[in-house]
Amino acid sequence: MTLENIEVDDRHIIWLDIDNTLYSASSRISQAMGKRIHAYFVDLGWSDEEASELHHKYYTQYGLALRGLVKHHDVDPLDFDRKCDGSLPLEEMIKPDPKLRKLLEEIDTSKARIWALTNAYQTHANRVLTILGIRDLIEGLIFCDYSDPAFSCKPEPAFFYNAMRLAKISDPSRCLFVDDSRTNVEAAKSLGWGRCVHFCEHGLEVVEGGKRKQLHSEGTETPTGVKIITNLEELRDLWSEFFKGDTP
Repeated sequence: MTLENIEVDDRHIIWLDIDNTLYSASSRISQAMGKRIHAYFVDLGWSDEEASELHHKYYTQYGLALRGLVKHHDVDPLDFDRKCDGSLPLEEMIKPDPKLRKLLEEIDTSKARIWALTNAYQTHANRVLTILGIRDLIEGLIFCDYSDPAFSCKPEPAFFYNAMRLAKISDPSRCLFVDDSRTNVEAAKSLGWGRCVHFCEHGLEVVEGGKRKQLHSEGTETPTGVKIITNLEELRDLWSEFFKGDTP
């Protein structure tokens, strides 16, 4: 990737994943989503067993089940979005989060810009950010552009490179990133993103690729040096120099 000839902003960027990061996995949105995606596979003609197998295979292989459906089965991603993400009763599952808003308000934006980085489409991402009451605090949103059949997603390098291009930042070491997917965080770190954090709500359950997964963290750091947190408030300590009132 080259980033020549773009206008560069020298501030750091705090990249926030959205789903199961900005709200708790206890909301059970991943479970509701998993059911909808499974139903979508079944509606395409697969048996329950085949649907479960393909769902998990594509999620594992591409980081997003939809990526496999588009790549191998010519599925319309916007139709998928309407029937899966778009049908979620989000207003019943998550609420405004004053504590999260306060955390973001206390980031010193003269030092770091706040962007969101998600594998969802923009419609779902904006719904979540609006319900949580923080949309106005997010400078930019990087999403999977389902209107383009060749869209990329985390953890593909192209997704992270495109995020940097759109945010007009040339130095990956100036990227701070938090995500509930260790795979995504490790992918960003391998590309040189400087301050990567894995958010893991120990003891809670999520559905990934149609499979139940018990969240657990071992220690406070992965073997590659990625920090592990169980509460977003811990970012105040890990990224202390980017919060108001702290010295550079």
